[in-house]
Amino acid sequence: MSTERTKPDLLQGTLDVMVLRTLETMGPQHGFGLAKRILQISDGLLNLNQGTLYPALLRLEQRGWIRARWGTSENNRRARFYELTRAGRSQIAAEERDWARTVALMQRFLRPGEEG
Repeated sequence: MSTERTKPDLLQGTLDVMVLRTLETMGPQHGFGLAKRILQISDGLLNLNQGTLYPALLRLEQRGWIRARWGTSENNRRARFYELTRAGRSQIAAEERDWARTVALMQRFLRPGEEG
């Protein structure tokens, strides 16, 4: 088994939560802006490529949690800007509840005796 550190594996759905929360806190963003902010928040650990981010954005849009519109970026280029919908805000609340339960469960395994 290698002791070398690699990019952290993410649980299914965590990218969706990161994107939703980023849009909630920053307002409408284009894909590059989202990737840049997630990289910044993760202290450089999550450098998302287009093959990872854009399928997630499409999935979130199809679920009705975000909507996209064309606009002009700060570099004066045409870009799709993504914004949170009402359903997306509700989804964030549901995800926060789910994560709180997951953290409490994992706490029981990782730090026995500290649960509760």
